[in-house]
Amino acid sequence: MPKGKVIVITGAANGLGEAWVKGFLGDGAIVIAADINEQNLAVIAELGAFTIKVDVAVESEVKSMINFAMDKAGQIDVLFNNAGIGINKPFLDIPEGEFERHIAIHLYGTVYGMRYALPDMLKRGQGRIINTLSRAAEISGKRNAAYAAAKAGVWSTTVSAASEIENEDVLINMLIPGPTNTAIWGKDMPGMQSAKVTYATAKMLATLPPGGPRGKVFWDEKEYPIFRNLYPD
Repeated sequence: MPKGKVIVITGAANGLGEAWVKGFLGDGAIVIAADINEQNLAVIAELGAFTIKVDVAVESEVKSMINFAMDKAGQIDVLFNNAGIGINKPFLDIPEGEFERHIAIHLYGTVYGMRYALPDMLKRGQGRIINTLSRAAEISGKRNAAYAAAKAGVWSTTVSAASEIENEDVLINMLIPGPTNTAIWGKDMPGMQSAKVTYATAKMLATLPPGGPRGKVFWDEKEYPIFRNLYPD
């Protein structure tokens, strides 16, 4: 693995998702790339991925994405719930609806992905789900309320869902990419790492052996003790 395995990635048209699409295709996987950006998806399709336009905040579109993957490949071995947007505004300056949009994309998008991918994974007795996280979940700094709230929700939802299937070879975990130069913040971020650096951790989580970790957070291929740094025993 991942040769021949079916990998579904949301937020696949740029940044982290694009880097993972390229990495998994290079390793011989079958990749279904989902994003709202049709122009960038066309470029991804030329690399050999199956592509589908999806707004992950819309449940019916996420359901259609899972059905699309099943139609194209017959199963889903790995799902990356990665789609996201960024915001950097004081709380009272956040426009009406924008906070809610953050929650819908990051948290509900993750919920919908798990909701529709898990049944087939559980039926087959195998699967891996990786949800993109951020240290913003624990730090919750200034001008970051919406993003931090969304990521904190992803963490708690993932931990809970993973604990409910602890006797199955379906592992749900989270990935913190770290400070990465991506378009999520709407501008080039010089001095930050390239998105392709994060592929090693993405591949590691996608290829976890049976009995591997579940409900854990990983950063740079190592488990990250989120929240425990702030509230040690």
